[in-house]
Amino acid sequence: MKPVLVVMGVSGSGKSTVGAAIAQRLRVPFADADDFHPPANIKKMSAGIPLDDHDRHPWLEAIGEWLAAHPNGAVISCSALKRKYRDQLRHHAHQVTFLHLAGSREVIARRQASRPGHFMPSSLLTSQFKTLEPLEPDERGTTIDVDQDVDAIVQEYVDAVAHDVG
Repeated sequence: MKPVLVVMGVSGSGKSTVGAAIAQRLRVPFADADDFHPPANIKKMSAGIPLDDHDRHPWLEAIGEWLAAHPNGAVISCSALKRKYRDQLRHHAHQVTFLHLAGSREVIARRQASRPGHFMPSSLLTSQFKTLEPLEPDERGTTIDVDQDVDAIVQEYVDAVAHDVG
């Protein structure tokens, strides 16, 4: 059975790149949660203003609906920074698991600097780290350090999933 996976983490952690690579490896659909943001959210973030829970709610609902529409396997990149956001996604797709791409502020800032033109400015990185609630022991998922290349992260994830299944 293929996973319904949310690749989570702060902006710049590599969610989209890793998520797309995992989806390709598992041969399942991939989506980027950034594509689900309404224009008002993008405008707010582009102005350097962090989203609040009110802004995030309809966005997370759309992501949860997408996950629910792919019960036979899918991968989406989504920050999912708080437990309650992950709970909202689980409400739609009970079988969802999470891959938390974790790294130090320095590593993430270096990664963010290499992607100019993204609507999430690096100035919001501090608010992302303040908001982040790592996976709790009762949440299905795994955490992988992002300070390695994409292929190593994908392999570590595949190995972890194979271990959990086997």
